[in-house]
Amino acid sequence: MLEDAELCYLLVFPDPVPERALPDETIKGLKDAPYFQPVDVRVLTLGQEQLTLDGVAVTLLSQRFDSRVRVVEAHFRLPGALTAPAIQQRDRVRMLLQKMLLPESARSAGLFEEYVILCTQSAEPTSDEFVDQNAQELARFIRSQHEVLDQPEIDEILSARVRYSRQDLTLVDWEGALIVAPQGNYQSDIELFKIGNYQLLRYRMLDRSIEQDLSGLNREFHADRRRSLFGPTRGSLRRIISRRLELMIDFERTDQNLLLIGDWYSARLYHVIQDQFYLDTWKETVKAKLDNLESIARSIQENFSVTWSGFLEAVQLAGWILLLVGYFILFFIEFRAVR
Repeated sequence: MLEDAELCYLLVFPDPVPERALPDETIKGLKDAPYFQPVDVRVLTLGQEQLTLDGVAVTLLSQRFDSRVRVVEAHFRLPGALTAPAIQQRDRVRMLLQKMLLPESARSAGLFEEYVILCTQSAEPTSDEFVDQNAQELARFIRSQHEVLDQPEIDEILSARVRYSRQDLTLVDWEGALIVAPQGNYQSDIELFKIGNYQLLRYRMLDRSIEQDLSGLNREFHADRRRSLFGPTRGSLRRIISRRLELMIDFERTDQNLLLIGDWYSARLYHVIQDQFYLDTWKETVKAKLDNLESIARSIQENFSVTWSGFLEAVQLAGWILLLVGYFILFFIEFRAVR
């Protein structure tokens, strides 16, 4: 079954580096090359290599997106890709790639994305009939499961389908995909899956960063009872506002990347990828947390103003008291002098 199949495994993880003035590469290989840059993502190709893992020849392409995220694209072939032994070997290769490439920080935090794509040139008698006839095997392959799946779950996994022509078919799920392309033009769809996984990880990174900031604020302004009576310092307030602005700019850039997909097929396929990856849900979640951070920053500003105003009022009151005491002392001295 699927003796000509090629597997593409994507591994996406944080890999930030200082930004440098380098020539930007374009996202290549899209069908019906659009008249503008497909997505606003700066790409730097780091290199390509050949290696053997678990007896399987693997071709690795490594890229860095926006100086923030590493995207590794691994290609290899497994005879009978939908059979249980092939799936087990695929999982072994996948784990070896993770062990070799993933930083320990990303592995321990679970802050990475992986995605498996089954690519084939032949699906007989037609692509849709092939999917229906091999529904159980395809669903288990995509979800990396060995148990028999229920029919409603199978239908859900295999429901999102996009076609460029009668012969082509791309089936999209949140854990994996199937690409049927008689001419072997898989790369155009793979590029969109790379962008989708990158987009998903960026939202996850933003979400985690905001969570850490919120936790830090909670510790700084609520947990520590030994803080000054005058509330937050100007330095703390400045750091909070600066951090929020950084996150807002990062969020807006991540959000805008979704708006620039080019030709009709790429736009349609990416819309399906966006739905299957729940990118809109992630976007709303991150936006809500940014709004919470803004509300907290506003409350801190108001608290700072109130505490500073109260301090000035206390100083003014103390001044009046000192002035009254001085008047009483002068009055007492003059009274003694008169007597």
